[in-house]
Amino acid sequence: MNRRPTLLAALALTAAAALTLSACGSDDDTPAKDKDTIAGADTGDKKSPSPTTSAPASDDRPKIELPGDISYTFDWPSTGDKEKDAVLADSEQSIKAVDQAIVKQDALDKAYLYYYEGEAAAETQKFVQDYVDHKAAITGSYRFYAPEVNVGKDRTASLSYCEDQGKAFVRYLETNKIKKTEVTAKSYVIYHTSLKKNDKGVWVIQKIVSQSGSAKCQP
Repeated sequence: MNRRPTLLAALALTAAAALTLSACGSDDDTPAKDKDTIAGADTGDKKSPSPTTSAPASDDRPKIELPGDISYTFDWPSTGDKEKDAVLADSEQSIKAVDQAIVKQDALDKAYLYYYEGEAAAETQKFVQDYVDHKAAITGSYRFYAPEVNVGKDRTASLSYCEDQGKAFVRYLETNKIKKTEVTAKSYVIYHTSLKKNDKGVWVIQKIVSQSGSAKCQP
């Protein structure tokens, strides 16, 4: 699972730079795990914006709350097919659930584990743990588009979609500073997911792979 590969690359580069720049007061300081320090302006304002709440929890679905400095645009309109629309809706929640785990600095957050199973759950745990290890979170705007969804007769489905990471950044929790990265072809990422409808009627992700710089996702 390689969700947000460009952001993870930024983490890796910054971690390496910190070895030589820490004495110079760079923006790569090691931060604390305080959720309230994630939000705020790039100027160092520690004030946390009002959290945004995802779709209200229905039945036993987990409630997802994210800070106000994270926003989403899902350019995947209704297909008119009940099952395909359910795949899109559950996939949207799964994306936000992973981001909530990053914000909470909890690699075993129950919300994302509600939407991920098996290989995808294990890889997502590692993905979130990378942020926890770097004491970093996320901020900015995320746009998802060009979805292609197919539903099989055996309660399985596949979904491919693009992500624009051009306005999405890493935030270091202790300093509250943002690591901004240049927009390049690698800022546009394509994802391929395999899903299965579980006994609760939820489309859970079993496998997810990604490729940055996908020609299909370029503007």
